[in-house]
Amino acid sequence: MSISPFVYWAQTEDQISLKIDLKDVKDFNIKSDEAKFNFTGVGVGARGLQEYKFSLDLFSEVKFEGIKSIKTDNKVDVFIPKKEKGFWNRLICQQQKPSWLKIDFDRWKSEDMDDDDDDEKPRNIMQDYPDMFDRLQKEELGFRRENFKKVYLILYNLFQFVGFTYILVVMGIRYSRDGVHSIPGTYEAVGNAFKFIQLLQYLEVMHPIFGYTKGGALVPFLQVTGRNFILFIMLDYEPRMLTKPVVFYLFLVWASIEIVRYPYYLTQLFKFEIGLLTWLRYSLWIPLYPLGVLCEGIIILRNIPYFEETKRLSMTLPNKWNFTFDMPTFLYLYISFLILPGIIFIMSHMQKVRTKKLGGRKKSAKYD
Repeated sequence: MSISPFVYWAQTEDQISLKIDLKDVKDFNIKSDEAKFNFTGVGVGARGLQEYKFSLDLFSEVKFEGIKSIKTDNKVDVFIPKKEKGFWNRLICQQQKPSWLKIDFDRWKSEDMDDDDDDEKPRNIMQDYPDMFDRLQKEELGFRRENFKKVYLILYNLFQFVGFTYILVVMGIRYSRDGVHSIPGTYEAVGNAFKFIQLLQYLEVMHPIFGYTKGGALVPFLQVTGRNFILFIMLDYEPRMLTKPVVFYLFLVWASIEIVRYPYYLTQLFKFEIGLLTWLRYSLWIPLYPLGVLCEGIIILRNIPYFEETKRLSMTLPNKWNFTFDMPTFLYLYISFLILPGIIFIMSHMQKVRTKKLGGRKKSAKYD
């Protein structure tokens, strides 16, 4: 009884590729006609060092004279040109494939099988033929395999959406129960949750750097750092600010922005469009961003007398670093040179994105 090696196959419109999982192949022989492929070789496979052979009744005709093979230490690659250009529904004519024949999903990522042409960008077959690729994955694995990047982004955006939803629900329940008397306890109720998910947003600075999302890292860095400055410096360092009504309104504005943004990102990852959600994503910021900046400015201005009184985070001479720092002066400079120019920069950026998304151009499902 002949022993078959594991064989992994993939295709482009022009050719079939076979990866024969045999190590240290000493001798192999390939025979083919227009509809049949035979391989015999001696090497180290699943059953150790011995002769392996297999035969394939191909789905359609091939150009047997154009077959190429490449032997390496770990495998034998075979490239079989198709007689007629086009994608096959399967490799062999039988619907039931043998257990040793597998789909080479890695090769499906690129149509450039030989990797000889570095100047031309290879096509992404998974995107060009998603239905066929999905069907093959389900036949082979029993499920559709998602790549790590997409799974991670789905989990991240879902977690952030749940986090901001929790904050709004808690604030809403407390306000409906106690009215305005709930406002002074807002930070105590949701402050820790807010700080946690805001720290996680630094991952959004890293996403474009590592190619997980499109766009740049500067805008998310400015937004996340500005919020964390308010949470961890302006509020955590001055307990008298925690019960001010402005904290309630600031949290309400921040969470209202995010409760729309993260569901929008989720829809883009799943490649479907909800018109109302897209409009809210690129329109809600117009009133909410200025309100958020107004609340941040009020918190900073209210904090300046407190920091003058307590001298927190200020440094006077003499000290071992021979350095002086006055926190109230820094806060004045922060408002003058960071908040005001920052909001102009961010809103200009958002307006450009809004024009691109809602300005009548052809929409495409992208995770921006």
